[in-house]
Amino acid sequence: MSALSVIYALVFYLATAILIIGLVRKIMQYANTPAPLKIPTTPAPVTTSGVVMRMASEVVLFASLFKSNKWIWIFGWMFHFALLLILLRHLRYFTDPVWFWVTLIQPFGKYAAFAMVAGLGGLWARRVLVERVRYVTAPSDHLMLALLIGIALSGISMKFVTHTDIVAVKQFFLGLMYFDWQPLPTDPALLVHLALVALLMIVFPISKLLHAPGIFFSPTRNQVDNPREKRHLAPWAAKLDAESGN
Repeated sequence: MSALSVIYALVFYLATAILIIGLVRKIMQYANTPAPLKIPTTPAPVTTSGVVMRMASEVVLFASLFKSNKWIWIFGWMFHFALLLILLRHLRYFTDPVWFWVTLIQPFGKYAAFAMVAGLGGLWARRVLVERVRYVTAPSDHLMLALLIGIALSGISMKFVTHTDIVAVKQFFLGLMYFDWQPLPTDPALLVHLALVALLMIVFPISKLLHAPGIFFSPTRNQVDNPREKRHLAPWAAKLDAESGN
């Protein structure tokens, strides 16, 4: 096996470890951050089931974004839905045999990268053309958008311009999963694509992309609006109350 295959294998092991450990640490930090006040954004649900429904509408439909700005909602939903379809389509490289529903979405996932690029382009244009958004945009925001677009474009290139040996690619990743390393094709588009994906995995736990798990821990979204019916106490506040005898 070539040195290049060994390097990419080690890089993906490292990137996977960083992604998993970084996500676990961040999620634990989110879960342990106290919420001393009731601050759900009104109108807010007054029952737990209502909170679940509201959270589902935020995660799946981007409900609050739809109410605030339709254009941003179009580009944002387009990007996220296309990304989800692409990720599900890529499960074929990590499963053997391939699940039947993964096979069914292959024709749709093949063109989802174009929708992903269009959505990212709209979101990037907003950061450049809208003055108030441009003012709060950091260089890292541009770099993250460029990284995602680079991943999509290199994927499109492999599918529609310079084809790669996807059987060998699948054998490579299955080999990583079962610690039976296999050679990786050396197509330039594939190497660029995989390098960008590994970079995304590494920077994900320290980037703004953490809004993906973070939304589930947002007190403006995950709290029941019942301050009159039930006193809200953060765990540390409840402990102080118990120690003081209140």
